[in-house]
Amino acid sequence: MLRAGSSRARRRPTPLLGWLLPTAVMATAVAVAAAVVSAGARAGVLWCGATGTVLVAVVAAESARRGRALGELREHHTRKVEDLERRLAGQEDELDRLAKVELRRVVAGARYGYSMDILLQPIRQEDAPVSPRFRKSLVAVTRGIATAVDDEVSRRDSAERAFVNISRRVQAIIHRQAKDLREMEDRHGNDPAVFDDLLRLDHGNALTGRLADSIAVLSGARPGRQWNRPIALYSVLRGGMSRILEYQRVDLHPVTQISVTGPAVEPLIHAVAELLDNATRYSPPHTHVHLSASEVQSGVAIEIEDGGLGLTDEATARAERAMREAMVSKDFDDLTESPRLGFAIVGRLCQAYGFQVSLRRSAYGGVRAVLVVPQELLTTAPPTGRAHGIGAFSGPRPLPANSARHAARPWGARTTSAGVGPSYGSTNPWGSSVAAGGDDEVIVTERTANGLPQRRRHVPMGRSFGTPARGTAQPAGPAAGPASGPVAGSTAHPDQPAYPPQPAQPARPAKEPKQPGLWLEAFMDGYKGTGTSAGGSGPATGPTGPTSEETAGKGEQ
Repeated sequence: MLRAGSSRARRRPTPLLGWLLPTAVMATAVAVAAAVVSAGARAGVLWCGATGTVLVAVVAAESARRGRALGELREHHTRKVEDLERRLAGQEDELDRLAKVELRRVVAGARYGYSMDILLQPIRQEDAPVSPRFRKSLVAVTRGIATAVDDEVSRRDSAERAFVNISRRVQAIIHRQAKDLREMEDRHGNDPAVFDDLLRLDHGNALTGRLADSIAVLSGARPGRQWNRPIALYSVLRGGMSRILEYQRVDLHPVTQISVTGPAVEPLIHAVAELLDNATRYSPPHTHVHLSASEVQSGVAIEIEDGGLGLTDEATARAERAMREAMVSKDFDDLTESPRLGFAIVGRLCQAYGFQVSLRRSAYGGVRAVLVVPQELLTTAPPTGRAHGIGAFSGPRPLPANSARHAARPWGARTTSAGVGPSYGSTNPWGSSVAAGGDDEVIVTERTANGLPQRRRHVPMGRSFGTPARGTAQPAGPAAGPASGPVAGSTAHPDQPAYPPQPAQPARPAKEPKQPGLWLEAFMDGYKGTGTSAGGSGPATGPTGPTSEETAGKGEQ
């Protein structure tokens, strides 16, 4: 038997000795027998000997032929086994490459939307010693996996879009609630108890807004608010403080005089808020959380240190792994069952905006989180506005005089927010900033050693709420004539309507010039009536609720 494609030269030669030797032995025996017998019997012996010799030669030749055939069959079987082993090894190598390399490439490509032809091209190449049937099977299996992954990606995208839509609807509801709360603050600002409760509601509404933003971030979208102007880093950190529950425990240390570019303001505020929330949530309630920022070679390092129990090496590695997985994947399946999603949210923001986060042991015994903001997201240009009302205080604002809905309600003078944009749908109709000029009564003059803004007030804080300062009598009723000018602390604007009439104030004795103090301290003094008569620099005991600048969502939409 010959294998197709083989040459005759490879045939084993006929073993002549194998069939000649028996024939020669037989012929010799016949000759000896013929010589021994008598002459009369010699002819019969010779005929019988010749016949036997021929038969022996035929049998020997057939045996030799069959032996050669068996040898060829053995060689063919050996070659067949070797070929099968080589093909089996090739198939095993192809399966191994498919499992370790190709399937990962196909799954990743299908997630990123590559076409099926591009995904299957390396598998269709016939560089491996496998049969065409086996290769077709590989292509079919890979195509089925790619199709399943593509369907799963489509379902995941649909689910993420649904989550984003839900978060946007929640944000819209929060915006409307914030608008209603601001209007109620304007109407009831003269009542400290009501105003304090409204501030609490406003802050709780802001916390809900942060949760909606977190859902959007985990779904692959950006936070709802957007900024188009640089904002001071100090203001950004204050914005992060305003979006946590226990903001009173955060100590803001002096920060570098630098601004954050508009597109990075809201993501940075959200990342700082998540880290601050973790720091306050997992540390004793009587401890403080320290927040500071300093310039480094790669940008600005924001440091958050708490005095909690700290993290073990295993917990630190698990937290860093959660951030890394969130940076490289956008699947909800990669999120753990634990409700602690803060690190996952920070990881998504780091992946989208180039932040860097590291966790170390704090000198206070807790955790020290360092958030590095890259240089391309920073600017040395002076900020054109403030975020979250920094540089203004919380109080009732004057509504437009042509608003029939509020015409019959009492008015209390109130400064407008000096932020860049409204808060979660803020209804400030003028939107001007104190930094832009035009406010001659409330002036940001400098910063204190702690980095807080200072300002000079020419009218006591008590009058900004429509009440006389301490030591003066309360008038029996409002004066008949209109107010002579804008109230103290309000923001001037060319299109601002005339303020409603203010209650007449009795004559006040001349006061000595006031020293610059913290805006929040002055606000608390005038609000609670516990400071000096001129809104001096005595310690203030503010309300338990946050002020408007400490409520979330004071950004441009």
